[in-house]
Amino acid sequence: MGTTVFERQRPAASVVRHSLADTKHSVFWRDDLPAGLLPDRPPLTGTHRADLVVVGGGYTGLWTALLATDRDPGMKVVVVEAQRVGWAASGRNGGFCEASLTHGHENGVARWPNEMPTLDRLGRANLDAIEASEATYGMDFQFERTGQLAPATEPHQVEWLKEWAAEGEGGVVFLDEAEARASIASPTYLAAVWEQQTCGMVHPARMAAELARVCEERGVEIFERSRVTALDTNGPGVVVATETARVEASRAVLGTNVFPSLLTRNRLMTVPVYDYVLMSEPLTPDQLRSIGWRDRQGVGDMANQFHYYRITKDDRILFGGYDAIYHYGRKVRPEYENRPETWERLANHFFTTFPQLAGLRFSHQWAGAIDTSTQFTAFFGTAREGRVAYAAGFTGLGVGSTRFAGEVMLDLLDGVSNERTALEMVQRRPLPFPPEPAAAIGINATRWSLDRADHNRGKRNILLKTLDALGLGFDS
Repeated sequence: MGTTVFERQRPAASVVRHSLADTKHSVFWRDDLPAGLLPDRPPLTGTHRADLVVVGGGYTGLWTALLATDRDPGMKVVVVEAQRVGWAASGRNGGFCEASLTHGHENGVARWPNEMPTLDRLGRANLDAIEASEATYGMDFQFERTGQLAPATEPHQVEWLKEWAAEGEGGVVFLDEAEARASIASPTYLAAVWEQQTCGMVHPARMAAELARVCEERGVEIFERSRVTALDTNGPGVVVATETARVEASRAVLGTNVFPSLLTRNRLMTVPVYDYVLMSEPLTPDQLRSIGWRDRQGVGDMANQFHYYRITKDDRILFGGYDAIYHYGRKVRPEYENRPETWERLANHFFTTFPQLAGLRFSHQWAGAIDTSTQFTAFFGTAREGRVAYAAGFTGLGVGSTRFAGEVMLDLLDGVSNERTALEMVQRRPLPFPPEPAAAIGINATRWSLDRADHNRGKRNILLKTLDALGLGFDS
């Protein structure tokens, strides 16, 4: 097996130690919110009545609530959140808001080849609507239509990029080594593809906070620190209950993401995979000049174990990815968020990518769980005689597609037949993950195999080829 650039070109250990010496274990995005955008909402008490009850105060639930008020301004909507608005994945992600509804074009082509023209068009329209929503609703979540750069850091990846650019539509630009490094000055870049129109950068926590603010301005009630423990449909509607309170509604939407579903049928449909990230202190003007990055694209490299990184409004660099850790038993636990060896590895890879930034410190480090499905993108459905709709399994690309999910779930609850609800991606559920111990064995064997492929010019072993043949393969 060969080595990767991150093993061949390591920064000095002292550079890494210095960068992590005073790093705060906290989510930068939430720390960066103005106090007024994060009000302390009350918990659910007593009995409330609504037309629609939404479980989950992240992007999925909040977009659904907002879009419901667009469809019917008089609708009574209640949102019930176990922690705080945007507390989980919606406030912890990298802020890549992509047009893709299928976790990338290749994943979509492998699963729904006949629908990809429709899915691509719907995805672009969805991204356009998110960009327009700042003006439409008077929100500010720092949307920048930067596009996304995919650099090759190993020779075999260059041919992949050339094929991608040759097959791509307008706005997909191939950059050779000199052009790629002129765009972003990293000695690891051998070439790149720049998708100029299909991705925007956002401030994740501001997006969640702004969605909640606008929802409340429209009369939506949001309750925090209210964990739903039961979903009862024995009567004519839906009852969502906590230990001490309840919401009686005509219909319900479940946007619980990585957390255990209230529907038994969905308990094996996702697994939590932990992702880790670093945020730097703001760069000085000289440091900014040393890396270029004038177009401020988001970046995701071409490896199976890929890094993603972006620059913020105040010129910090977020750097995450590579390690994706699954813990036996499908648990979501606070202790899984503390993984010093991963943050050290990320710091090593950061300074391999940008050696000219030696001396820079990281102000924040954090982690969060991703709701991964076997098709690596969201699945949808209804339950309880069509009174309950759900979407989950976004697998790390939910910033944009959660809005689309809100539209789909409202369509399903309304019994609407349109091009969204007719999609095979909406009509058919993916395969579930197996129970333990098979889940842990399979997931960790796949992760090991993907790492081996990165060390062997991208060549996939028998396990990965078998998963590809079964429609379970992952190609980042």
